[in-house]
Amino acid sequence: MKIGIVLSGGGIRGIAHLGVLSALKKTGIKFDHIVGTSAGSIAGAFYAAGIDPEEAFNIFMRTRLIKFVRPAFGSLGLVNIEKTGDIFKEYLPAHIEDLKTPLTICTTNFSEGNVAYFSKGPLIRAIHASCCIPGVFKPIMIHDQMHVDGGVLNNFPVEPLLNNSDYIIGSTCNHLKPVDKIVGITRLMQRAGIMSINHDMERKSRFCNLMIEPKGMGEINTFDTRKAETIYWIAHEEALKTIRDSESFQQLLAAQRNPLIGFSNSSAAH
Repeated sequence: MKIGIVLSGGGIRGIAHLGVLSALKKTGIKFDHIVGTSAGSIAGAFYAAGIDPEEAFNIFMRTRLIKFVRPAFGSLGLVNIEKTGDIFKEYLPAHIEDLKTPLTICTTNFSEGNVAYFSKGPLIRAIHASCCIPGVFKPIMIHDQMHVDGGVLNNFPVEPLLNNSDYIIGSTCNHLKPVDKIVGITRLMQRAGIMSINHDMERKSRFCNLMIEPKGMGEINTFDTRKAETIYWIAHEEALKTIRDSESFQQLLAAQRNPLIGFSNSSAAH
């Protein structure tokens, strides 16, 4: 039984993935493959390196990583995301293939205009590329081509899991609540942006056996670091409730504890 998890992008909202992973870890579930884009690539990398999700959250809060999601704009509106490299080096291995759990990182190849996946090679460079918001951070060069935020073209990269996972868990942090009015151009543009990256979520969620999506998370500003702790615990509690109420997940746990029970994968379309 191979279990995979996909972690969406979402800026500071990506802290939610650590809360979700913490809740899942408490069940004893072990992943065979993790896929992440943008903020999801950071959470995925820390987990794949064997770092406890709560400890990863504490690392994020006590280091300069918290400043990384609130960039100080330069004269051209571009800053160098690679300045966080020294922090990552303290906790992460040099190469993706050196992680304890297989990880695939999604980026956008800005030179060719298509989605790119990295499951080997320099880990930190791939993370930087996956998180590189166009217009905020300078593009990352990989193999002489520009790479930017994976969420530009694929904010929920479930595709690498479809042919090698028996049970897929999705974690997304961009849910939008219905509204009857919008106040201000900034909120209008923010909501439009979230709607754009969520446009294919209904289709992609059908490939997941379990979807964890804390309600209203999309209303939180991408760079609002003040909400980090709130995001973590809301996601943690939502994950606990979702896995408790999921019949397929309970069946999966039972099958892992007692292989003789077996598991029927009938709740996803992959």
